[in-house]
Amino acid sequence: MKAAVFRGIRDVPVEMIAVPTLGDHDVLIEVSHCGICGSDLHFIVHWPGAGKPGTVEGHEFSGRIVAIGSNVTKVAVGDLVVGGPSERCGSCEYCRASRPSLCTERGRVGADDGDWMGAFAQYKMLSERQVLKIPQTLELKHAALVEPMAVALHAITRAGGADPAKRYLITGGGPIGFLSVAALIAVGVGDVVVSEPHAARRALCERLGARVVDPATLPKPTMPHDIVADPFDVVLECSGQRAAMESGLAQLKRGGLMVFVGAGIHPPKIDPNRVLLNELTITGAFVYDHDGFERALELLASGRVPVHELVEAADVALGGLVDACVALNDGLLAAKVMVTPNGAL
Repeated sequence: MKAAVFRGIRDVPVEMIAVPTLGDHDVLIEVSHCGICGSDLHFIVHWPGAGKPGTVEGHEFSGRIVAIGSNVTKVAVGDLVVGGPSERCGSCEYCRASRPSLCTERGRVGADDGDWMGAFAQYKMLSERQVLKIPQTLELKHAALVEPMAVALHAITRAGGADPAKRYLITGGGPIGFLSVAALIAVGVGDVVVSEPHAARRALCERLGARVVDPATLPKPTMPHDIVADPFDVVLECSGQRAAMESGLAQLKRGGLMVFVGAGIHPPKIDPNRVLLNELTITGAFVYDHDGFERALELLASGRVPVHELVEAADVALGGLVDACVALNDGLLAAKVMVTPNGAL
């Protein structure tokens, strides 16, 4: 099969590799669409050493089952599915508390074990336990948004859930940022502001119902105890950028909450006196809620989210992956870019 194989920074040629061999409980999925994630940009564009040469990236995908193992009972050939989260141990204190993202075995279970072979390829193999059927009202292209939408929903969970009475600032209008906007607006939150430097991303977030600002216009309080005018209850930091992390903290009201969602390379300098004097809370959001994929599927299929706004109109073939990553990294493309290893199914 054809696959985009990572060899190094901006070096991801299309190569022929073996189709995976199914185990008894595995399914083979013909990939329809696979979204480009922010982590893919780290690996492919600008973070030397982050990716492992010889691997295939891509984890936000949808497709059709074309073969099943001998003991598969949950799904059948022809089913339209998305790939779900990696399997966790199910028995540690975090799994028992419905917090699988913190599983003590997460470094050694499922896709984290061995060489990762993702969905920037014509076929993807998964255990039948890791696939979810797509509702009939959701197209394959839009179903590939389920994984990043589950990330956005987990960030909102870590912020205490969506509350229409609260003000939200989202720093970073990339995919997790604009999916967070879409999710908040869909459940009735009316006061959502996005801080984003790129005009195309600001325009997308505005179409989704947010008010948008340039990060350079955010106020900068002088003293740790100072609170800006019109502060926010919650900041979702989705950019992974040091400056956004630092400025986002300064936009909170007393008792406010900041959630680190976007992974970054350069750590911020946080003023502990601002946190102490204003009793701020800082927390993180790593991957998904225990039911995040199911909730993301339901939301995307509900009609409450303008799914066509969330994806670029033009799909990208495997050979265009690097150029698409560069365009996303430079802010030239705003919505989610979908790679189609087999052409649209």
